[in-house]
Amino acid sequence: MSIYEPSPLQFIEAVTYPLSARPSKVTVRDFARPLTDEDARGTLALFDSLPHLLAADSLRAVAAAIQQAKQKQRAIIWGIGGHVIKTGLAPVLIDLMRRGFATAVAMNGSCIVHDFEIALAGWTSEDVDTSLTDGTFGMAEETGRMLNEAINTGARDGIGLGESVGRMLMQAQPEYAAYSLQHAAYEMKVPVTVHVTLGTDILHIHPQADGAAIGAASHHDFKLFASLVRELDGGGVYLNLGSAVTLPEVFLKAVTVVRNLGHSLQDFTTANFDFIQHYRPQTNVVRRPVANGAGHGYSLTGHHELMIPLLAAMLIAET
Repeated sequence: MSIYEPSPLQFIEAVTYPLSARPSKVTVRDFARPLTDEDARGTLALFDSLPHLLAADSLRAVAAAIQQAKQKQRAIIWGIGGHVIKTGLAPVLIDLMRRGFATAVAMNGSCIVHDFEIALAGWTSEDVDTSLTDGTFGMAEETGRMLNEAINTGARDGIGLGESVGRMLMQAQPEYAAYSLQHAAYEMKVPVTVHVTLGTDILHIHPQADGAAIGAASHHDFKLFASLVRELDGGGVYLNLGSAVTLPEVFLKAVTVVRNLGHSLQDFTTANFDFIQHYRPQTNVVRRPVANGAGHGYSLTGHHELMIPLLAAMLIAET
């Protein structure tokens, strides 16, 4: 029995609404288009024209590291926040996955929400300022029910959160599945790990949410992520895209447990892409893991919807 006087709120009577009834700010009509090989080769003159200084050389160095990691068959892990999905970049990342430039994807909890809504409805990103006022923020029925059911079932089956959601999307085959990063990754058997902070995602306020299942599935994914980080040794690349807190902390803990267990983790590259350089990505991704000669870290500042297609074009053009 708890010694506290207040009792936890119960969400069983939370009021939901159909996803189809919600206005959203992002639709698949706005999404990026992957480059063809011919299109990419047409960008070579642009890249050659860039100065050999500062961020231009950092971008070249990151692209070269990814190319080399692919050749060496080392891990190329993309860590992404929800903003990457909301800026329409899933088709670009799916294309890079198919080309062997992404061997695993790590996500925070918001990613699965936005990616799922895109797959199911073709839109995502509600107007929080408006819906928070009347308590409807985050209460789309299908989003809460289907994702929580997938997580609960996956936890019972002993699989991770990322695999659970990918499996559900593969079984459901929603109308816009072609735009879903999780659907594509599951189809290609590319590992997706999801790293959840309880209470930060709208899934956690729905009646179907089970904290034990969410925790078990996400902890499974952390252990899987650690095994993927181990494969960075000897030329791999870890990219942090738009996660200011969760994924940098997860990455740092994975680095230390890999080394604690006696595995070598040297000679790898890290990079942080964001439109503001925050403390944790700089410290926990760019600097600490590759310190003392363990590798190289790079910071690139710019909007994801510009920087990631530029990096993708550079990778494809040089193939």
